[in-house]
Amino acid sequence: MAIDTDTARRVAKLARIKVEDAALPALAQEFSAILGFIEQLNEVDVDGIEPMTSVTPQRLYRREDVVTDGNQQAAVLANAPDAREGFFAVPKVVE
Repeated sequence: MAIDTDTARRVAKLARIKVEDAALPALAQEFSAILGFIEQLNEVDVDGIEPMTSVTPQRLYRREDVVTDGNQQAAVLANAPDAREGFFAVPKVVE
């Protein structure tokens, strides 16, 4: 897929990148090369291949998803400038 200088100018504007007019042909050529490489990747047969998150086999350690209160309410509220009845007290902002 060939990218022309007008498209390169538009992409640069959308990305909020200042590109001089003299540099637009080179930028368009780079965009075309990138899209050409992506087109090559689309030709690869990946049927039956599992998606990967890493090139090295890794197993994520999982823990049981249990809701707890943390048992640290007093320690957390000790940092509050104003705590009342087990909660942070904040000034009223809506009247």
